Amino acid sequence: MALIVQKFGGTSVGDAERIRAVAEHVARTRAAGDDVVVVVSAMGKFTDDLLRLADDVSPTRPPRELDMLLTAGERISMALVSMALGACGVESASFTGSQAGIITNTEHTRAKILEMRPDRIREALAAGLVPVVAGFQGVSTERDITTLGRGGTDVTAVALAAALKADVCEIYTDVTGVFSADPRVVTKARRLAKVSFDEMLEIAATGGRVLMLRSVELARRHSVPLHVRSSFTWEPGTWIVEEDPTMEEAVVSAVTDDTSEAKITVGGVPDRPGIAAKLFRRLADEGINVDMIVQNTSLNGMTDISFTVAKTDLAAATAACEEVKVEIGAAQVTSDDDIGRVSIVGAGMKSNPGVTALMFETLSENGINIEMISTSSIRISCVLRADRVEAAVRHLHTAFGLDAA
Repeated sequence: MALIVQKFGGTSVGDAERIRAVAEHVARTRAAGDDVVVVVSAMGKFTDDLLRLADDVSPTRPPRELDMLLTAGERISMALVSMALGACGVESASFTGSQAGIITNTEHTRAKILEMRPDRIREALAAGLVPVVAGFQGVSTERDITTLGRGGTDVTAVALAAALKADVCEIYTDVTGVFSADPRVVTKARRLAKVSFDEMLEIAATGGRVLMLRSVELARRHSVPLHVRSSFTWEPGTWIVEEDPTMEEAVVSAVTDDTSEAKITVGGVPDRPGIAAKLFRRLADEGINVDMIVQNTSLNGMTDISFTVAKTDLAAATAACEEVKVEIGAAQVTSDDDIGRVSIVGAGMKSNPGVTALMFETLSENGINIEMISTSSIRISCVLRADRVEAAVRHLHTAFGLDAA
């Protein structure tokens, strides 16, 4: 008998018919002899609807009250799924994040999990029940309701799987797994049967939209196997597991794209120790996450520093740079929100020379200019003009032999 955590996203529980389908699938899993813990998101676009309602009610959205509002969506889903399970003859009990023992810090709207105390979940399992847990939420050390940020239901599922020592955490969504590229961009993209944790981390961080990055980090830390599947077909999907050292890895497994970032350049910066530290400390103090960073070669003791941030942080990041400009002696601050990033990811890149050359040659041959470059041992990312991103993805997907036959 295995213990399986099954997470169902918003599209999976989007209406009454979908909720009944989920309940029937959970019932089939139970009938096969396995114990199941279910984790659910809010129905469809319900969270977006609540955000719009909050905007209609007030121009300000206190984070504490926003968390209280948004967690209602998952609570509705958990109760409805429990009712549907009862109609399938499966006894269950629903739990909010706080009832499930998910203890977080006090940062509203993007809380981090500090501790798991799933005693009530264990008791429910021991009593033969299927626990149905509201994802995306927990309770802070100050006993306030908190949310884990966008995609937080994935984090809830993985954290429960780790705490309960589950055999697998199944992530059900509206796609059949992790693909070699976004199928909406590359029609010949193919589903990957298996991806290593390291590869999935890079895919999630560079534009892969299937799993939240934090959930993959958590799964790797606690060695929780993930299985990404479709709740519309129920077919086997993509396994995300530890890298198998005995197997030859694909040189490039996926090509990802992301147009959600913008570039900021702080120009005419004195090239001396401590300047970059002051700049990025100011950004960190504002809670702004910086991604790619490039510093130009010094000329006459001056240099330029360029970096990317989420477009949603662009205004705050630009303001912070303007404020610190005089302190660091910079000449100007400019921004560009018409960029995109294309990345290639593959565990086999570590032992295969020529990958970088082929990527750059492919982009050059198709008239695509590179503005910034960032690398890791299994990833190469390039910043391009936004309107060239999709073409770059298709050309690279073909160049690295990823097109489906």
